Amino acid sequence: MHELILWAGFLGAWFLVAGPIHQATVELREEEFERERMQPTIDAVGPPAAVSPWWWLLPPVRLWLGRRRRDAWQHRLVLALPDEEYEALNSFMAKARGWIYVGTGGLLIFSKETWELVEGHEWDTWVFWALFVGMALLAAVSTAGEAARQQRRSEERLAARTQ
Repeated sequence: MHELILWAGFLGAWFLVAGPIHQATVELREEEFERERMQPTIDAVGPPAAVSPWWWLLPPVRLWLGRRRRDAWQHRLVLALPDEEYEALNSFMAKARGWIYVGTGGLLIFSKETWELVEGHEWDTWVFWALFVGMALLAAVSTAGEAARQQRRSEERLAARTQ
């Protein structure tokens, strides 16, 4: 029974990583936020002001200046966006931020459950890292593959209907 619980915890935690990645992909793809519609506003605002490379002699100052200029540019961009584009961007970012929190929580639980599985079997530490990285990659690759399949099916359906 102990063995079953170790594996159930490991796989359950993996689904707490894979599930939010998949759901975030589905929901964020459905959002009506299109970067292309923002491009004219981005072009009108112009690029953020450059920071002299000489500031890299004082890296903390360079990073602070870069962040300050980027924040000012983003503020100008937000003010220049039409209301509907701003609302779409705001909605997209709020949902993305929420899914990042959920996915990070799942990843932390997954790390704990993976460690308990490795510890329960008295395996070497490298097995933990191999399982952790391998399963996280599997979650990302399977989500990307499913998204590509859905996109391909939609394109094939559209092509078949227009013939």
